[in-house]
Amino acid sequence: MNALPLWTLDAMQAAMRAEANGAPPQAITGISIDSRTVAPGEAYFAIKGAVHDGHDFVDAALKAGAALAVVEKAQVGKFAADAPLLVVDEVLAGLVDLARASRARLEGQVIAVTGSVGKTSTKEALLHVLSAQGQTHASAASFNNHWGVPLSLARCPAAARYAVFEIGMNHAGEISPLVKMVRPHVAIITTVEPVHLEFFTGIEAIADAKAEIFEGVEPGGAVVLNRDNAQFTRLSRRARECGISRIVSFGANERAEARLLDLSLHATCSAVHADILGHEVTYKLGMPGRHMAMNSLGVLAASSLAGADLALASLSLSQLVPAAGRGVRQTLLVPGGEIILIDESYNANPASMAAALSVLGRMPVGAQGRRIAVLGDMLELGPTGAKLHAGLNEAIKAEHVDLVYCCGPLMRNLWDALSTGKRGGYADNAANLEAQVLAALRAGDAVMIKGSFGSKMKTIVSALEKRFPGKAALDEAAV
Repeated sequence: MNALPLWTLDAMQAAMRAEANGAPPQAITGISIDSRTVAPGEAYFAIKGAVHDGHDFVDAALKAGAALAVVEKAQVGKFAADAPLLVVDEVLAGLVDLARASRARLEGQVIAVTGSVGKTSTKEALLHVLSAQGQTHASAASFNNHWGVPLSLARCPAAARYAVFEIGMNHAGEISPLVKMVRPHVAIITTVEPVHLEFFTGIEAIADAKAEIFEGVEPGGAVVLNRDNAQFTRLSRRARECGISRIVSFGANERAEARLLDLSLHATCSAVHADILGHEVTYKLGMPGRHMAMNSLGVLAASSLAGADLALASLSLSQLVPAAGRGVRQTLLVPGGEIILIDESYNANPASMAAALSVLGRMPVGAQGRRIAVLGDMLELGPTGAKLHAGLNEAIKAEHVDLVYCCGPLMRNLWDALSTGKRGGYADNAANLEAQVLAALRAGDAVMIKGSFGSKMKTIVSALEKRFPGKAALDEAAV
């Protein structure tokens, strides 16, 4: 816990040009937008969402111990005359003002991460690596949108040595205002892939939208780009147009400054030999998959550019673990033995599906075990959706996946493309597929579950966890 408060009342009031009501305390320990999880001493921001208005939960937040609530002037009459409030014209705008004040006081190195695939895992890897070398702050979960970025920035301690922010988008024009708020010293684009095609004319338009991240890079700053990606030339040209001269590339390409020299892939980890900005390093990466290994090159390049020690950073990568819903694996006990469950349920697109199927293809299975993929719809692909879903069959064949369960109208296209022997089952949604998957599993299987967040594949993960006990939990209980 920090010795100093995150914010003083005076600093918050000045940043947001807010009027104080009641008698809020001077020390504010954190920022929250959720009355259910607000901690004592935090400031609760009553943001209006698509479904709920945060003003309806101000009393609950204060009762839970919030130091104060930030509310809009038009709704002050709802609350007790002595309620501890900071009153602003509009709450989200007030949070943005506080975020800008947070960035203005921050003296540490700031890194911003975007990309079609791998944003969150790259952000988490940077957090892991840099935390070993100094106080590091990073976006929680996938807080990468119009409220998540200012919330993450407002939560940044003034004394942070490093700060890492994830920036996402579904439409053109969304990254620009967010990166101008973050003002990174280093910006990373992990890759550009056919994601959110429903809202773009093509892959080049997606690249241009990702390139908006260059607009906020601090003078003298750097960008880190994937040289193996087909959009590298377009992105690097745009970076130069934005006045950025330090362009560092990563990949297997022989011209990459963070270059893969050798890679040994294993079921649960990888061994990487690379040249990072002229320094050869060999390291173990605690997560499997070629895609993770490639992104680790960008992580080490960005860390070095931010002033971190390269040797310590590469050593830290051995302890890296996946974030929830992004490749977390566990052993579950079933009649007659065990199965391996790989939870990839948080999100999906064609590139991440191919990567996850590649990891599944390397998973060891028992004598009678099978490699089973349980796949839900990949959303926001527009008119190309049917073709991209059917196209997953090539990766399924290449990675020797034994059995496939599909759910959702888009995944029907893959189901129709599968050979009869690989068809496990189909349903129109995850809830209806659940029973088929539960009934099919047997000792020795490795099962990977993946789909876009909206396809609700987490329900099948939860059903497996509920039906079959986890080996780790049982081992711990036996101690």
